[in-house]
Amino acid sequence: MGRSKPNTKPNPLQYIRYCYGHRLPDSMREWVRNDLAGKGATARMMARVAVPCVIVLLPFWFIPTTLDVHLSMTLPILIPFVYFSHALNKIWRRHMLRVHGLNPDLVDERARQRDAHLHRAYIERYGPRSPD
Repeated sequence: MGRSKPNTKPNPLQYIRYCYGHRLPDSMREWVRNDLAGKGATARMMARVAVPCVIVLLPFWFIPTTLDVHLSMTLPILIPFVYFSHALNKIWRRHMLRVHGLNPDLVDERARQRDAHLHRAYIERYGPRSPD
């Protein structure tokens, strides 16, 4: 029997486990790198936190009551989830990069590329930073 090519993307079960902290096989490192450090990584991570929260809060909306009561039952729970998912986003992504054996500094790679012209302009104007 011939060997099959190793998967480079997770299947649905692997993806769900990965979303909540499990490690994927090494053959999927490039996918993990793009997921955690590529375009849209912050939004993906925030959605992964929000989805379970919304699923838990959804039954509250089936209780027959007014809109303001629905909002007062769900927003005090949903807002902290969104707030903390944003606040801890880079920390979690760095951790997951480390778990997969990748450089945790990849989290800031896009920002470094985006702001490189600012750093070059600073060096041209004021000179390079002195080593402390």
